[in-house]
Amino acid sequence: MSDKVKSIIQASIDVKKHLLTDEVLVAKIHTVSVKVAMVFKAGGRVYFCGNGGSAADAQHLAAEFTGRFYHDREPLPAEALHCNTSFLTAVANDYSYDQIYERAIKAQGKKGDVLFGISTSGNSKNILLAQIEAQKRGMTVISFTGATGGKMKDCCDYLFNVPSTDTPRIQECHILIGHVICQLVEEMMMA
Repeated sequence: MSDKVKSIIQASIDVKKHLLTDEVLVAKIHTVSVKVAMVFKAGGRVYFCGNGGSAADAQHLAAEFTGRFYHDREPLPAEALHCNTSFLTAVANDYSYDQIYERAIKAQGKKGDVLFGISTSGNSKNILLAQIEAQKRGMTVISFTGATGGKMKDCCDYLFNVPSTDTPRIQECHILIGHVICQLVEEMMMA
């Protein structure tokens, strides 16, 4: 059993090593962090969306901005779009589950805001539609996906496609990348 545990931990480390040695990805994390900090400084908002575990990651990262990361500071306007269950269930019932995030962006998204779409497959239709709507509105769209990028790779400004097809390993790297962005943004906001 301990070999199995070690194997799982090693698989996570291996994917993270790929991230560490990918200079393009490292530079993109910095670029996106600067972009998000600039949006906050200009009075813009950051939105997150995902399904299942990716919804949990969306809520987690939004909370890092609205609460705190390492430092006491003013809250930053960020929101996970699935947290209003009355809205979510009404839109899913009256329209379609595919439209839940698209309608939220139509209601709240403004030019200059940021949308993070999180999907391990990169093919979640509700996130894809939200990203398309966000681009129409002049928002910056950032996709967190697995290796292929799925359909989301074609409708984003920045793609973080984790080099794995294993959902848990992808999600572990999504939260790692998200945490790095949160830390860098917080430091820029306090400078």
